[in-house]
Amino acid sequence: MDDRSLDRLTRFRRDLHRIPELDRDLPKTVKYVKNALSDLRCTVFSPAHSAVCAYFDCGKEDTVAFRSDMDALPVTETSDCDFASAHPGCMHACGHDGHMALVLELAHSVDRLAPDLPHNVLLIFQPAEETTGGARYICESGIFERYRVSHIFGTHLWPALPAGEVVTRSGPMLAKSSEVNVTVTGKSAHIARAWEGRDALLAGMDFLKKAYDMVEREVPPEEPRLLRFGRFVSGTARNALSAETRMMGSLRSFTPETFDFMKRRLLEIASNVEEETGCSVTIDINEGYPPVINDPTLYDRVKAFLGGDMPGVTEPFMIAEDFSFYGLRVPSLFFLLGTGTEEPLHSDKFHFDESVLLSGLRLYERLLYL
Repeated sequence: MDDRSLDRLTRFRRDLHRIPELDRDLPKTVKYVKNALSDLRCTVFSPAHSAVCAYFDCGKEDTVAFRSDMDALPVTETSDCDFASAHPGCMHACGHDGHMALVLELAHSVDRLAPDLPHNVLLIFQPAEETTGGARYICESGIFERYRVSHIFGTHLWPALPAGEVVTRSGPMLAKSSEVNVTVTGKSAHIARAWEGRDALLAGMDFLKKAYDMVEREVPPEEPRLLRFGRFVSGTARNALSAETRMMGSLRSFTPETFDFMKRRLLEIASNVEEETGCSVTIDINEGYPPVINDPTLYDRVKAFLGGDMPGVTEPFMIAEDFSFYGLRVPSLFFLLGTGTEEPLHSDKFHFDESVLLSGLRLYERLLYL
């Protein structure tokens, strides 16, 4: 069975790797997934734009769901593999091709095992994980209520783990992530007459230092959190005070209390910088994705069911995932599946050996009987 499964997993993954598409504009991907499901004894439908679901009615009262994301990244692939992206400027650099292959092969397993399963099965192929949070659209479609979904599982490939190792944990697994955009507006003046202006670059640097100091000194060290800015743009000339500074960053935490504290303090720091510099400081912090919180009861059930054969991680990860929206509807459990590769996610060279997907498939097949 492993040989046949690996052949299909490899074919699914490589076919999908060639046709990466972005956000919710996934016509080729949707067509491929639907075709791959067409010969199986399931109902295939689209609960939202560019989403595909496969429902296996096993005649049971409730339903277990498994989710895969579908969208790629705006990355130009630089690998020389013979199944490289055929779409310039677009690549499956985050492993979503592997996620789809895993759940498509699971569909074959469900088709074979359906008469003996204790639940109906719903397979969800979801767009826009990388952008607008496609999981939200799936949840809003009402399919969890319509198909009486009792719990849901999801998996993400993870290069830092040994190839084929699957890990999870109880409680917080992945962070709440919000985008932070800061604009500092000052007044330009010649540097020889700096007193006539208000230096937006200096004010921006002051804000940045105060913000970083706040996170390090005011948030308890045992509380995981992150505030980092990756873009800082200011000024137009070497001999003129900057009239505007723009910063773009990310704010992440695992609890609403920590997130709300850091958000409030950033607004207070902005007011403080305004008073000290005479510049105006505006901050836009979007809500982003909620944290992925693995349901403790479901975790305990799975661990007991697997006989303790489930490697765990002690600390949550600072990455974000819109799988969190499913956990707001039903008990959920999210896994990381190791690829053991040097290149990180989102790299233009990211690749993995499809054999690692067999570990995820074996786990999912066992969870069908939970």
